Amino acid sequence: MAAAAEREVESGAQGEAAPGAAELEPQLQGPAWEELNAEGGRRASGDSESGAGGRRGDGYAFYRDRKEWADIKPVPQDDGPNPVVQIAYSENFKDVYDYFRAVLKLDERSERALNLTTDAIELNAANYTVWHFRRVVLQSLSKDLHEELIYISDIIEDQPKNYQVWYHRQKIVEWLKDASQELGFISGVLKQDAKNYHAWQHRQWVIKEFNLWNNELEYVDQLLEEDVRNNSAWNQRYFVISNTSGFDDAAVLDREVEYTLKLIKKAPHNESAWNYLKGILQDQILSKYPNLLEQILHLMEQFSSPYLIAFLIDIYEDLLENDCENKDEILNKALELCESLAARRDTIRQEYWRYFARCLNDKYGVKQGDAEPKEREVSLQEG
Repeated sequence: MAAAAEREVESGAQGEAAPGAAELEPQLQGPAWEELNAEGGRRASGDSESGAGGRRGDGYAFYRDRKEWADIKPVPQDDGPNPVVQIAYSENFKDVYDYFRAVLKLDERSERALNLTTDAIELNAANYTVWHFRRVVLQSLSKDLHEELIYISDIIEDQPKNYQVWYHRQKIVEWLKDASQELGFISGVLKQDAKNYHAWQHRQWVIKEFNLWNNELEYVDQLLEEDVRNNSAWNQRYFVISNTSGFDDAAVLDREVEYTLKLIKKAPHNESAWNYLKGILQDQILSKYPNLLEQILHLMEQFSSPYLIAFLIDIYEDLLENDCENKDEILNKALELCESLAARRDTIRQEYWRYFARCLNDKYGVKQGDAEPKEREVSLQEG
């Protein structure tokens, strides 16, 4: 059982969980493992390329050659008796992680253990076990968390799409109870990649956790002014309004509809804006929303966007659903638009649009059975 438990530690060094990890972890010594299990056993995405090869220069001193580490017996990685496709780790990678496994088993919470996690992270910053143990040591030594925030900022700038580093930052900010640097830091990351999912996720957590809603809508306005196709900014706009004023206020909804249509005119083929418009109107009766149909028809005179046509079909379907007076005329318009999308504007989904047209016709078209009684009645009168 002990050997199996050690393999769980080793799988953590590779950035993936071994089968049955939840049962094996408590077999290791020290409360750090119990805390890791309680935290939910977050898994790394895998060993990084830089980690497998190592990034140190020729002046690197192996831990096994350092006198201050002579009291520690390294724990080699155990891939079992018949390993398949073994990873060719560099010597310094094996050296660091052999000693990390040893320190982890001993639950040694010391300055040298903290420094060891720094070396391990440099080799593989996606290793969830190393990050967790680092947090355990930080707390045990009552380290300056502001310094840790500087450290994690450097790591994120180097690896901005690493889940483990963002989670570590969240925990440090949570312990500090201070998010004063966060929005500025995240904005800097988003300048490099405006659609970084991890940065947006962290931003939403910070805003919600520390009630930092003020000025966020203005920030989103700025991003959309720079790039109207920034779907992450559209998502953030919905997130902010949903958690503040909401869309039930007619004034807010009117403002957002007007804002969205204005930006749609700039880029009518931008799917993000159309999705946002559909999202904020999802609880409304489209055909009865003031001036919406008129504005969409006006846009149809200027553009031929497939998203515009699809939105108009939605309005026509809504009219049919609510028993409009000129039902046959509206149905024919909807069917013509479906065929337009299928044949010219959205040919990659032609089967979908023709299927949708058949569904509309089956549901709202004149059925053969409805016409027969009238024809029979006319025949009888003529006879």
